[in-house]
Amino acid sequence: MKTLSHLFILVVVTLLLSGTALAHKVNVFAYVEAGKVYTESYFPDGSPVEGGKVLVYDSQNNLLLEGVTDKKGLFNFAVPKVDDLTIVIEATMGHKNSFKLKKAELEAGR
Repeated sequence: MKTLSHLFILVVVTLLLSGTALAHKVNVFAYVEAGKVYTESYFPDGSPVEGGKVLVYDSQNNLLLEGVTDKKGLFNFAVPKVDDLTIVIEATMGHKNSFKLKKAELEAGR
C-alpha cells in the first residue's frame, strides 16, 4: 500500500511540473507574403506576446534587425536579405524561442 501511495505522489508531482513547464513556453511563427515577413508570437494558452523583442538573424548568425511585437503579438518587416533567417522571440521572464524561415520560402513569397 505504501508503494501505491508513493507512485500516486510521483504521478501528481510529475503532472504539476509538466504543467508549469508548458506555462513558461512561448511560440513564434513566421510566413512571407508580398516581400514582407509576418510573425505571430503567443503563449500556449493562446494569449499574445505583447511587447516581445523580435530578433532576426541570417544564416551566418548576423543580426539583421530587431523590433517589438504589438498588443496582438504581431510584428512584420520587409525581407532584409534573401537567406535562411532565424527569427527569435524574447518574451517576459526570459521566455525565448525561435523559428527558421528558409531561403526558398523567402524567394517564393516575393
